[in-house]
Amino acid sequence: MSRWGDWAAGETARVHAAGQWRAPRDLDAAGPVGTLGPDGRAVVSFASNDYLGLTQHPAVVAAAHAALDRWGSGSGSARLIVGSRPVHTELEHALADWKRTDAAVLFPTGFAANLGVLSTFGGPGVLVCSDELNHASIIDGCRLSRSEVTVYRHADPAHVDRLLDEVPGRRAIVVTDSVFSMDGDVAPVEELTEVCARHDALLVVDEAHAVLGPDPDLDGVDALRVGTLSKTLGSLGGFVAGPRDFADLLVNRARSYIFTTASTPADAAAALAAVAIVRSPEGDALCARLRAHVERVRPGHPSPIVPVVIGDERATVEASAALLEQGLFVPAIRPPTVAPGTSRLRVALSAAHTDEQVDALARALAEL
Repeated sequence: MSRWGDWAAGETARVHAAGQWRAPRDLDAAGPVGTLGPDGRAVVSFASNDYLGLTQHPAVVAAAHAALDRWGSGSGSARLIVGSRPVHTELEHALADWKRTDAAVLFPTGFAANLGVLSTFGGPGVLVCSDELNHASIIDGCRLSRSEVTVYRHADPAHVDRLLDEVPGRRAIVVTDSVFSMDGDVAPVEELTEVCARHDALLVVDEAHAVLGPDPDLDGVDALRVGTLSKTLGSLGGFVAGPRDFADLLVNRARSYIFTTASTPADAAAALAAVAIVRSPEGDALCARLRAHVERVRPGHPSPIVPVVIGDERATVEASAALLEQGLFVPAIRPPTVAPGTSRLRVALSAAHTDEQVDALARALAEL
């Protein structure tokens, strides 16, 4: 075996020995009900981020079909070459209007959007203050930015204020998820906005999971709103919404925008249709249904991400397996995704779930 082969085998063995080996499991499903590989057992999935069930909405699917017929399966190039289609521009206009900003810029994924924002606005001499529970895409964006990065205590605007007090007059960025992906809790965005306004810092808010809010008023502060097409909007892609000058700078500086193929026309068209639904009375009804599901599982919880923290990795895997025996797929989340000692079941609820399915989950969790 080659030197690299030996290294890969050793690393693989270490993951196995730690009890943290993972592999994809195919879910053959259109919506939350389907069959889970490798044995093909029937399950109800409580693992998807398809919060409003829009991946299966007839209007969203029809829009994707129409885009395939008009433009084909792929864009064939980066946006700045010949990859831009009218639907990309229409979607950017719709996203900017939805987020109440001057402009929006599409990226192929939400991960790429965070890389693009932080590498464009960060750099040598810039201080980035990042919440300790921010998503991996934010962490990697901070690393790529070549900025000085300081991690602040989770959801603690007073800590951010003290950090910025120590560097008066320095260009600074404060970056946070608005809803945190493993705990489902909400950032104090209004307080962070006040802190950024006092220090003339740029606020970057990743709203990937904010289907039930918060929807903050960011007037009076320099701010960028990062979003995804792949959760609430049931498609694939990411975007950044903010002032026109900021958006134009991203188009000209963000490497994860410039040097990548444009989103497929079908993805863009599906997201455009989904934005219209989210902003309609039907969207309000879907959000209300999702809110009611959250109340059935954990009253008062602010998001459809409901963690059940168990702590021990083995016990968490066993709890997930016990639920699977009842036909309920709730994945075990373990280190390195979460900190050691905080392994958990991560329940993700959707408006596509029935009341009966959610009640069955609530009963099973209570038995655990």
